[in-house]
Amino acid sequence: MSKLHKLRPAAGSRHRRKRVGRGMGSGKGKTSGRGMSGQNARSGGGVRPGFEGGQMPLYRRLPKFGFKSPNRKEYDVVNVADLNKFSDGEEVTVERLREEGLIKNVRDGVKILGDGDLDVSLTVRAHKFSRTAQEKIEKAGGKAEVV
Repeated sequence: MSKLHKLRPAAGSRHRRKRVGRGMGSGKGKTSGRGMSGQNARSGGGVRPGFEGGQMPLYRRLPKFGFKSPNRKEYDVVNVADLNKFSDGEEVTVERLREEGLIKNVRDGVKILGDGDLDVSLTVRAHKFSRTAQEKIEKAGGKAEVV
């Protein structure tokens, strides 16, 4: 069993930093391991990431596709089955959903989706409802109101 005060790194796992440019006897003197001359021998030399020596780089050879709408709306979604945690006859608002931990943050609104079954009669106020969610809420004896 080893003792904490006797712990040491494994042999050969720790290396001393190579000090370049410290005389010919060090083995890394004069050009400091950078060769004779050229772009990589210069200070600040080297090429940017993705540069392929003037050849058309891969990221420009590949086709571009897709479109991201700048006006896209992102809704936080809640399934109908998640609403069963509320008591019968309760009014469910965005604030109540946040209190119960069903949504984290309201980006562009809350959308209620129709996954699962609803066993309680609720008045649900949200920004959007899917058709099946609206049907299930009304079938359970509740109301779906768009905010």
